[in-house]
This record gives sequence, structure tokens and C-alpha cells, in this order.
Amino acid sequence: MLMRLLDEQYTRTPFYGTRKMTNWLNQQGYGVERKRVRRLLRTMGLETIYPHPRLSQPGAVEQRFPYLLRNVEITTVNQVWSTDITYIRLARGFVYLVAVLDWWSRYVLSWELSITLDTSFCLEALERALNQATPTIFNSDQGVQFTSTEFVQRLQANHIRISWDGRGRALDNIFVERLWRSLKYEDIYLREYQNVKDVRNGIQAYFEFYNHQRLHQSLDYQTPAQIYRQR
Repeated sequence: MLMRLLDEQYTRTPFYGTRKMTNWLNQQGYGVERKRVRRLLRTMGLETIYPHPRLSQPGAVEQRFPYLLRNVEITTVNQVWSTDITYIRLARGFVYLVAVLDWWSRYVLSWELSITLDTSFCLEALERALNQATPTIFNSDQGVQFTSTEFVQRLQANHIRISWDGRGRALDNIFVERLWRSLKYEDIYLREYQNVKDVRNGIQAYFEFYNHQRLHQSLDYQTPAQIYRQR
């Protein structure tokens, strides 16, 4: 129950830190300590959006890559792809969802589910996306899945420029954040998925709708698939 509430509140207020999240839960009648809230958010893979980069450093990696998209004009498909992971609740338990999105068209190129936050399901989603096309720039946060040697080398092998968000700046990856908001408010929160099979079928149906039927005001009321196929 607490993870479900935290997920819904994070979707509404991603800028809340652990202190505000704890106070909000206490106001809802759940007497929890801040330490537990911090642990639950970490388990869910959620990180507070801060107005400025955090001073904490990412985990040990062999190379570091700057954020390449500040003040960059996006003008075509496959110019920039981005990825992210989000928490998806089930009736009992939860899963993690990763997706790869084209920034220009908002088209979801690939996605995958996992019951753990390992790197392999992110690599599977990346491989399926690369089977369709190759971007100029690939943007992600600095999560251990995307800074792993395997993930970085796969991008470099395709001569893709790597861009990493600033620490704690989920707004650097705004289009994926908007995708998660749409998915959760238009599908996940309206249903009670029982297990991994149910949620996999549901997400597949939603992304089919999102890509091929959902009109986007920012795309002049066209669908992501219509824009992506114009390439």
C-alpha cells in the first residue's frame, strides 16, 4: 500500500523529497519514518527532481558523459532517443518498466519489463530499438543500468553520442517523464493488474494505442507513428 501511494504521489509531485513524502504520508494517516520512505523510494527506483544538480556523485564508472541536449533544437526523428525506468504496481508486488523513446516524434521504439533492477532488461530494450534505426544521440539518467560497461559499449559500437542527465534532474529527460505520466494516469491507475502477464499485455495494448491512435497536441494532433514514419 505504501509503495502504491508513493508512486501516485511521485507522479503528481516528483519534486517532493523524502521529508515532504514522509509528512504527506503521515497526513494520510500512515505513521512512517523518513528512513523507511527513503528505502521504499530507492527500491522503486524513484529519485526526487531537484531544481539544480545534486552535489552527490554517481556510482563508479569508467567514463563520464555530459548532458548534450541543453539548448539543442530537435528537428528530425532519430536525432535523439532517450530511456528511463519506472515502477509499475501490481495487485501483489511490482515490476519495473524501461522504454526507449524518440524525442522528435514521441514514438515508443521498444520497452521491457523486469522484476529486478538489473541491466539485462535495459539491454534487451536497447537491442530491439537498434534493430529499427540508430539515433545520433542517446540520452539517459545516470542509473547503474545505463552507466554499465555493457550498455555504454553497445552504444559506442554503433557510433552513438552518449548524453547523461544531471544527477537528480529528471526534467533533463522530460519526454520520457511525460510518457510515464500518460501511461500511469491513462492505464495503470485505472486497472488492477494481477501479475506480470497481465501487466505485460496491458502495457503492450497501451503503447499500441499511444503510438498509433493517441493524438498529441504538440504534434499538431497527429500520432507518434505518423510523425516517425515521415522520416
